[in-house]
Amino acid sequence: MTIFAPWADQPPLRHLFLKNMVLDAHIGVFPHEQGVTQRIRVSVSFGVVDRNDLEVGADDLSRTVSYEDVVLLVRRIVQEGHVQLVETLAERIAAGVLADTRVRVVRVLIEKLDVFEEIEAVGVEIERRA
Repeated sequence: MTIFAPWADQPPLRHLFLKNMVLDAHIGVFPHEQGVTQRIRVSVSFGVVDRNDLEVGADDLSRTVSYEDVVLLVRRIVQEGHVQLVETLAERIAAGVLADTRVRVVRVLIEKLDVFEEIEAVGVEIERRA
């Protein structure tokens, strides 16, 4: 999962990420998925405009996005209530991350665990740009 642009004319980005956050979610369209939780794994990558010189920036949180803010955002969105589609959940998380105007691009991977015995996970990955 990467968000770095393959083209040299794109602005340089600082790539931040949350990897493999496991949560219990009310999610699914089928009757057996109603009123119960399922384990999901959420990964979020996002790009913040970075400097393109070799200078070391100030060692200050104000020049980046706090991981904690994104973790809390993901937890809140997952806890808001039942969602039928992993796509909808991913879109809500992406929109929340992009609400921070410093974020230029976000990629969200949502995996439903324990759905099929012989498969580790099923899910969706989306990318959205500011």
